[in-house]
Amino acid sequence: MVSVLLIDDDVELTKLLEEYLQSEQFHLDSAHDGPGGLQKALAGQYAVVVLDVMLPGMSGLDVLKQLRQKSTTPVLMLTARGSELDRILGLELGADDYVVKPFSPRELVARVKAVLRRKGSAVETEQKLTRGKLSIDAEEHVAAWAGSAVALTATEFALLKAIAAQPRRAFTRENLMAAAYPDARFVSDRTIDSHIRHIRAKFQALGGDPIETVHGVGYKLAAL
Repeated sequence: MVSVLLIDDDVELTKLLEEYLQSEQFHLDSAHDGPGGLQKALAGQYAVVVLDVMLPGMSGLDVLKQLRQKSTTPVLMLTARGSELDRILGLELGADDYVVKPFSPRELVARVKAVLRRKGSAVETEQKLTRGKLSIDAEEHVAAWAGSAVALTATEFALLKAIAAQPRRAFTRENLMAAAYPDARFVSDRTIDSHIRHIRAKFQALGGDPIETVHGVGYKLAAL
């Protein structure tokens, strides 16, 4: 069974989701505060972490920030309706997706499956790409700059892989939505922009930048 970690202080919600996820062949582990959730996320082997923003002890955003320092496990954020700032911050910190409360268990399961499909589709591609100092090994899900590995989330990896696979193409945000979100649900331009900024920041920390902004269009692979 696929293991999912839910970090949420709502015990009743946890029980409801546990029953529903088990019926969908998922195993649910849970934590009800920020520090405990971070500890479990770092210690366990989870396919996806579902993380609430509002948590006792440590906010979900702080949990995500610390988790991303050591792990690329896909993270799906739970945010309150209308909390656009929380969603933007979550994406900036490396969340792969978000669900707005209140939500149905069916919606959450669909989003978890979508995150897993994105991770799987990135791994299943055959090619190993080299573009200047940039290298991408889809089989091992590893991207590197000048030989130094760069830790990317599943969504970030899918976006970079799509851009690097067609180095002369200028991608619109709609093109990149299709590459990163094969379930074809609506994702805002800001979501794509947030992921791209995060990718670029990780490479810039190593002295590189594989993505170029094409004003009025979107993004393309930089001249490497």
